[in-house]
Amino acid sequence: MAFGGTPGGFSPVTDARVEASSRHFTRLRRLSTPKDTKALIEQGVRRFLHEVPALEPLKLVVGLELRGRGDIQMFRVELPGPIITKDIASDARVRLEVPRANFNELAVNGTVKQWREAFEHGDAKATGVEQIIKLVVNVVEKQEERSRTRRARG
Repeated sequence: MAFGGTPGGFSPVTDARVEASSRHFTRLRRLSTPKDTKALIEQGVRRFLHEVPALEPLKLVVGLELRGRGDIQMFRVELPGPIITKDIASDARVRLEVPRANFNELAVNGTVKQWREAFEHGDAKATGVEQIIKLVVNVVEKQEERSRTRRARG
């Protein structure tokens, strides 16, 4: 009897596992291409700016570091736009560091409140020019206050 307990050495269970594993890695490869990551970043930026429209005219270059399992992907995000390139943003005024898994979730489904909570809990970090960071924080807080006031009246 050959390996696997069947003539020819293969078993239906092993074949199914190999096929499932192959599909999983193919799907991961598709999701992690630079083009998809850029689209995900653009989606996240647009969602955020849709909720905080006062930041739309802000001219800013942001360095985005997405940390994964032993890997760091660096992107340059230029606003307004956004214009996204996979590059070290040497001219960035603000740098964001976010674990890849958290970023994926926030970009697709995240609200401004969830982004704020990620920064408060240390899941995301922002460094750079303090005045710009304070400006963004103040604008976001005012937008959240306006949203609360509209809900209370409605």
